[in-house]
Amino acid sequence: MRIGILTSGGDCPGLNAVIRGFCKYCFNKIKDVEILGFLEGYAGLMNREYRQLTPADVEGILDLGGTILGTSRQPYKLMTVKEGDGPTKLQQMVENYKKLKLDVLVTLGGAGTHKTASLLSVEGCNVIGLPKTIDNDIYGTDVTFGFHTAVGIAADGLKRIRTTADSHRRVFFVEVMGNKVGWLTLYAGIAAGADAILLPEIAYDEDNLAKFIQEKMSSRRSVVVAVAEGAMSAKEAAMSKKERRDYLAGFGSATAAERLAGAISQKIPQQCRATVLGHIQRGGEPCAFDKFLSSEIGAFGAHLVQVGRYGVTVCVRNNRLGFNILTDIAGRTKRVPADGQLVLLSKDMGIYFGE
Repeated sequence: MRIGILTSGGDCPGLNAVIRGFCKYCFNKIKDVEILGFLEGYAGLMNREYRQLTPADVEGILDLGGTILGTSRQPYKLMTVKEGDGPTKLQQMVENYKKLKLDVLVTLGGAGTHKTASLLSVEGCNVIGLPKTIDNDIYGTDVTFGFHTAVGIAADGLKRIRTTADSHRRVFFVEVMGNKVGWLTLYAGIAAGADAILLPEIAYDEDNLAKFIQEKMSSRRSVVVAVAEGAMSAKEAAMSKKERRDYLAGFGSATAAERLAGAISQKIPQQCRATVLGHIQRGGEPCAFDKFLSSEIGAFGAHLVQVGRYGVTVCVRNNRLGFNILTDIAGRTKRVPADGQLVLLSKDMGIYFGE
């Protein structure tokens, strides 16, 4: 059996642990197996750049951050766009899949990766997806590998900000990754004891937020607000995408937290500061839970290869591994429900969401 495997999109903790779990299962349970690791994500499949993986290649990578195969972003919207007289990127991949005589392609990635994997599946390639993203936004699975490590890193950053905020009697807006969904900000904010959490799913009101902060500062030394990078005001939420893009262009390169710090500082007497946690949330060694989750997801993906269950992506539901049909979940997003149990319980604990 000839298997292709690749890591695509943004990196996250646990990618190497998944590769390891997948390969160890294959080398142990599948006879005459050959595993081709494509380099730099889908680009490797397009350009036929790969390395053959051996048992020695996956020893000692359980704790290693990043990905030994490298990764790149290949915009889904460009997959079927022709450039001159040449084939589309999708056609290139399908052609190389056939030329290399692959029996199956295994893709480790997030939402965009899964959409492209679905296209390949529709084109007749045998594909299995493995759910990776610190955003935890893949539809149909309770959790994705990399998420819990990022939560721990973001929560630690928020807690560290609290000590300096207390020392200087300041208001801090701490920006957490999450452009379209707020799972990471929500979990990290709760775990770190943030006073307010601003999510893309719940538009905030600047005046009400300023009043909340002012009231808090009357009885304590600091306020820490966890801000998802995609958080937006009610004013922005009412705009069309183009209007919002033009509006934000007026702020230059300022991030959501930086814009908020500037706006709220005009409404309250206390000093406001912004901190962007950035890519540290995606790097480094995975936590113990993600090492476990990545190992079992990798091994289960290899099991699906062994039994010939293609056109699916692995999922976790109620602490059990399963799978979803790729075409059923591709293009769908798991968002934080504004009226969901976690948000409602957080509000009952006094956490403010900016309304």
